[in-house]
Amino acid sequence: MCEPLVVIMATELYRILCMIILIICSSESDDDQPNIILLMGDDHGWEETGYNGHRYLQTPILDEMASSGLRLDRFYSAAPTCSPTRGSILTGRHPNRYGAFSPNWSIRPEEISIAHILARAGYTCGHFGKWHLGPVKVDSPTNPGSMGFDTWLSHDNFFEMDPLLSRDGQTPTQFTGESSEILVSESIKFIDKVRREGNPFFVVIWFGSPHEPYIGLREDLDLYRNLPDSLGERLVRLTSIETGLQVNRPLDSVLRERYAEITAMDRAIGNLRNHLEMNDLRDNTLLWSCGDNGTPQNGLFETPFRGRKGLVYEGGLRVPGIIEWPEKIPKARTSKLISVTSDIFPTICDIAGQSLPNRPIDGMSLMKLLNNDLDERSQPIFFWNYDIAHELDGEKQPYIQPELQIGTTPLVKILNGKYTRSFRNYVHQEILEIDYSGWIAVLDNRFKLVINGGSAISSKELFDILNDPAEKNNLIISYPEIAVNLEKQLRDWQESVLLSLTGEDYK
Repeated sequence: MCEPLVVIMATELYRILCMIILIICSSESDDDQPNIILLMGDDHGWEETGYNGHRYLQTPILDEMASSGLRLDRFYSAAPTCSPTRGSILTGRHPNRYGAFSPNWSIRPEEISIAHILARAGYTCGHFGKWHLGPVKVDSPTNPGSMGFDTWLSHDNFFEMDPLLSRDGQTPTQFTGESSEILVSESIKFIDKVRREGNPFFVVIWFGSPHEPYIGLREDLDLYRNLPDSLGERLVRLTSIETGLQVNRPLDSVLRERYAEITAMDRAIGNLRNHLEMNDLRDNTLLWSCGDNGTPQNGLFETPFRGRKGLVYEGGLRVPGIIEWPEKIPKARTSKLISVTSDIFPTICDIAGQSLPNRPIDGMSLMKLLNNDLDERSQPIFFWNYDIAHELDGEKQPYIQPELQIGTTPLVKILNGKYTRSFRNYVHQEILEIDYSGWIAVLDNRFKLVINGGSAISSKELFDILNDPAEKNNLIISYPEIAVNLEKQLRDWQESVLLSLTGEDYK
């Protein structure tokens, strides 16, 4: 009579023990999940770091990261301007797929962001700083919250000292101090709160520096008093910090302020790293730092590359890239692999053990690179500076209600008579031949094809980027077969992108 009861009790005890083991294993698994922090400078070009050989800039923290982590010497922004690149990081997709063609063109609400993915994996997600993918106000369908972030302290666009920022979409309030330090300080508060709750954290810090107009702290300005006198003879055009209007100023004083902003951003990153170290978080925290596009014209001094922000040449696309993750990358390494901001999304999905969304993804996981087992890219990188002029011709149906695209966070620079920015995105139902126009490029492990398509005078250039990173020698006559093959790949990719633009991926 007692034997069945014993068996039942033993079975129930076994079930309870299994549940306890599962809970413990699950808890240990959560603890093993790496924390993830993405850092990005605004208009921070490849050459603007000490470790990349700049003669004057002082970036001791980035230099230290480059000497202890994984230095990505051939790292690219997905676009030569800011909004598109930011979209590529969040989605792993080229921004033209969802109509974020240029600055102040928004993302679309149907996009799946890396914050959506990580939230499902148990992460608590926070965004701090420049957003620029739509308004950050609470009723915007493209604010950070709509894109999966649990909390945000953000700006629609760029900002300077004493920034006006919106917390979780509410009315912007002014913060006093250097903006990079403010963002890091707020991020640290978020990190501490999330850790007290026992969750892994995902933090995105998109700095407002060193985007113009420039302003620096006295201690940082003093570091750059000895720039060459000859720079004072060159005038550059930029925004006045006092009036918000365009002015001409000597390059030496402009660079002094720009470099001061970069040094302040560098110091803020150091504050973040110190906090991770002091709280035993650094070993299992992935820290990925990069720029969003190349150096703008008003910030150019010495560069090994052709072009600048806004162009698909190396000077517009190649940016600083460093990954720190001591537990995974215990020794310093330098990689010559071509990689791009679109790779961030699939890499993080891979790290978190999450599947990619069932839609075209333009980036690839760099997990093998982190494991020191990847020397060449299996697929090329495509760039497309979309010709938005024809996109604005005629009657266009807004993809998002215009009132929802109106920004609320003020900035210094006046545009169209106001100090805030509004966004746009249009329905694109039909694919026309003119849609293929614009400056486009494709880069494989060695060669880069650049096409000025759709203009009155079209051009094609082929460069051996591995041996000619300055893009001085056009080899299109010497290697016609390579050019034809790259152009075909580029056209096939454009067809896929335009199909996405029609909304096909959301069906």
